[in-house]
Amino acid sequence: MNRRFKNLSKMIIAALSILALVLTGCGKKDEGTAANTAGGYPSKPMNFVAPGGAGGGWDTTIRTVAKTLKDTKLVNVPMPVTNKPGGGGGVALAYLQELEGDDKTIAVYSPPLLLINLNGSSKLSYKDVTPIARLITDYGAFVVKKGSKYKNIGEIMDALKKNPKSVKFGGNSSAGSMDHIQFLMIAKAAGVKNIRDIDYISYQNNEGAAQLLGGHIDLLSTGLGDVSALLESGQLVGLAQTADERVGDGALAEIPTCKESGIDAVFYNWRGLFGAPDMPEEALKYWEDTLAKMVETPEWDEAVKKNGWSKSFANSADFDVFLEKTNEEYKEILSDIGMLKQ
Repeated sequence: MNRRFKNLSKMIIAALSILALVLTGCGKKDEGTAANTAGGYPSKPMNFVAPGGAGGGWDTTIRTVAKTLKDTKLVNVPMPVTNKPGGGGGVALAYLQELEGDDKTIAVYSPPLLLINLNGSSKLSYKDVTPIARLITDYGAFVVKKGSKYKNIGEIMDALKKNPKSVKFGGNSSAGSMDHIQFLMIAKAAGVKNIRDIDYISYQNNEGAAQLLGGHIDLLSTGLGDVSALLESGQLVGLAQTADERVGDGALAEIPTCKESGIDAVFYNWRGLFGAPDMPEEALKYWEDTLAKMVETPEWDEAVKKNGWSKSFANSADFDVFLEKTNEEYKEILSDIGMLKQ
């Protein structure tokens, strides 16, 4: 009887020991999760995504974000940038769908995120990603190569009024997306009829500037920051920009606005960061707060000035409201030119 009691005692002690180990392990796991939420995130390299080619507006924006976060020591993990061009941003958007719930991937987007859905290029939209923060507003620029026969935007519009196919223009977004739409909006405001007949050539790998310099197109519709270096070097000449008033320094500041040129129209190229679908709340909050700190740094101010951007920070909730409102505005634009597919 005594021996049976001892054996039973040993069994109970062993069972309690195992239970203690299990509970201790759970406790450590919970403690680690809490620590990660409180201050351990991010602990691994991030995956920053530019939906276009190297050197384009998306690429410039997200690389500038990564550099500023590193220089200001706001983020201490690696933030490599991966370029996923194609489909006017649609390739990267489809890629993000494969990462649902991921907390390590952040992509930059701008008007094409909305436009490729509205024009029927993609079934996906801004509702299929997680808005983190709007950062800046860039502006459209209409540029020609040095020595072009076109000296101002008025001459371009006069040529199009006579013959809508007389000017070859291109951009780095898909047809029906930003570079295309911003020019058609300006042309319509300038009184050009039959804007649907204007030919547009789409370059998906940020080749627009090279094609312009090579004489394959007459005019490039792009973002101010995308061609700032070529404008400064004098290889390209800016005919007009789409801001309310001139922005930037140096060659950028010398480009007249469309309004100055007698065309009463503007176009705002907002840019912001997005996470994968269903990005964890803790990660969203971290990046929202960190980016809010970043945009107040001198390093960010310098980058904004250099690229001719305007600061326009909005947190996740306000950004979401902005996207919904802007989506409705783009519907009207596309409807006007016969490209709304919804």
